[in-house]
Amino acid sequence: MTTPQFPPLFSGQNAAGGDPFALAIATADVGCEAGLVIYDLGADLLRVAIVFAPDVSLSDAAVILPICGVGLQNAIGALGPPEVSVHLGWDGTVYVNGGRCGTLRMAASGKLDVEPDWLVVELNLTLWPASDETGLTPDQTALYAEGCSEIDAVALLESWVRHTLVGINTWADSGTAQIHREWGGLAHGLVGDITLAGQAGTYIGLDDRLGVLLKIEDDTIVIPLTANLTRPV
Repeated sequence: MTTPQFPPLFSGQNAAGGDPFALAIATADVGCEAGLVIYDLGADLLRVAIVFAPDVSLSDAAVILPICGVGLQNAIGALGPPEVSVHLGWDGTVYVNGGRCGTLRMAASGKLDVEPDWLVVELNLTLWPASDETGLTPDQTALYAEGCSEIDAVALLESWVRHTLVGINTWADSGTAQIHREWGGLAHGLVGDITLAGQAGTYIGLDDRLGVLLKIEDDTIVIPLTANLTRPV
């Protein structure tokens, strides 16, 4: 396998079959440089975790999750055929041509109103279906089953990191306006009556941190992106 090449200030580490998300969190907990990319390139699954060190509060830094999603859409768009569509769930679910194809998830240190020591985002993307009986799971798909079999996993990993870096630089330079527009155009499932983070209501939009605004009876509440923070089981 070709060793992935990353932009300056990023470094790669092969998880060698381990869990990149758990490894990245453990490494960040004891102290590591931002930009560490831990990856596991299986034949049917791409798993990658990136360690970030935001210089804003965790409540603001959580926008890195949708930035990574837009970076993935840009990477697949650059490498795949034009007819392939990628959409993004607010909870980090990745959809390709309407089917669930992967997930993005995030973990971080510290409290919401404090600058985190680290923030980790993991991409878990299905390349090949787990079974030939794909009709049994019509709502799930795999990247190569959707006309993207020519995309090399290493090239996709490299492209995702590059596009994500561009998005983070844009956010650092000019705020959330552009990611708000780009992610909003790729959003999946944010319409009408929805349930997120245990709250059921009517979707009415996104705030400037990409938190979801829900109308519940006569009240409007915000579900912040930090509701998606998780840790490996």
